[in-house]
Amino acid sequence: MYDETLPTVEQLEVDELVCWRVHTRHAELLVAQQGAQVLSYQPHGEEPVIWLSGEADYRKGQAVRGGVPVCWPWFGDLRRNPAEVQGMHEGGPICPAHGLVRERDWQLLGIDSDGPAVHLEFALDTRAEPLPGWPHAAELKLSIVLDEQLQLTLSSRNTDDVPQALSQALHSYFAVSDVREVEVEGLGGCRYIETLENWQLRQQDGNIAFTGETDRIYLETPSRMAILDRAWKRRIQLDVENSASAVVWNPWTDKARRLSQFSGDAWPGMLCIETARVMNDCVVLKPGEEQKMTVRIASLPL
Repeated sequence: MYDETLPTVEQLEVDELVCWRVHTRHAELLVAQQGAQVLSYQPHGEEPVIWLSGEADYRKGQAVRGGVPVCWPWFGDLRRNPAEVQGMHEGGPICPAHGLVRERDWQLLGIDSDGPAVHLEFALDTRAEPLPGWPHAAELKLSIVLDEQLQLTLSSRNTDDVPQALSQALHSYFAVSDVREVEVEGLGGCRYIETLENWQLRQQDGNIAFTGETDRIYLETPSRMAILDRAWKRRIQLDVENSASAVVWNPWTDKARRLSQFSGDAWPGMLCIETARVMNDCVVLKPGEEQKMTVRIASLPL
């Protein structure tokens, strides 16, 4: 007899992308092989926790808007990264934002279940899949664990014979009732770079509230942050390891109309808090060295 408490995993194609849909007693998860990208995460009986654009385009060689894209081996505009990260690129001045791995097919290493939990692991080896303009040997893995919460661990291993400098992020899009009504706690007192005002260095006073376009890089961040969403009576709690920087982003009205795969009226329903290693928090790996960055995402009653 079928036991509904046991997890199930289904492989499917969403337009051009191979994906896996995972059901557990707690939640449903959708992951694409391209980019090892979590596309959606929704606990049963709740609103989605991870936001996915209603205009998302599931095409090969194109990142999907929403979910949790992996940004690696640099974050954002390469020219805004530390000099040592910029120096790893040898392919000329024109580089895609957020690195080179979001649009690559990763290898599925395995799917395992342990009681009610499901564990998926993906890998990308730059020796087998060379990255244009980045002629270095590295092994990248993304471990995904779904149980009562969602845990993502990004591992970077330098398999070359010279040091590597990287910046990276798990570019998490969170679903919210209305970004104008939510707050982010945990970053009070942190310094941040206000990228919309000439990259000025400022300090956060109390919780973050949202009244316009927001694009900030928070520095020396704590291990716990949360989105307080009173309309949906929940707290999206983020517990991070080996990350001391975070990016908080919402496009608001004008930029939303310029974004690809993004409805002009979708901005109130999403908010990005990106677990990161950027700016002075970038990663420098010795030959043979591996570093991991983890975020645990929990939806808790408020």
